[in-house]
Amino acid sequence: MNHPVRNTAYRPPSRLEDYPVGTAFPSGHLVDINAAWRSERPVIDTERCTNCLVCWLLCPDGVIRRTGDGGLEIDYDYCKGCGICARECRFDVIHMQKEGS
Repeated sequence: MNHPVRNTAYRPPSRLEDYPVGTAFPSGHLVDINAAWRSERPVIDTERCTNCLVCWLLCPDGVIRRTGDGGLEIDYDYCKGCGICARECRFDVIHMQKEGS
């Protein structure tokens, strides 16, 4: 007997424009801004960024957004400074900057 869910294959959008603007959806769980415990924050060199979107896809908090002009920006109110985006950027255009500098 075939299970109906197992026979349904997920098909991702074929065009980049069909993906959502961000990786997270409003859920009502994150209700306050960063609690000031972040020691470093990611900074994107927008001049060198190729918009490959690896950082956008891998950000665990969904704080990297695509802007209307095709660039990327980070919502520092909710970024925890984990550095995953900087480590995974294959073009080395994201670096971690000491907080307050």
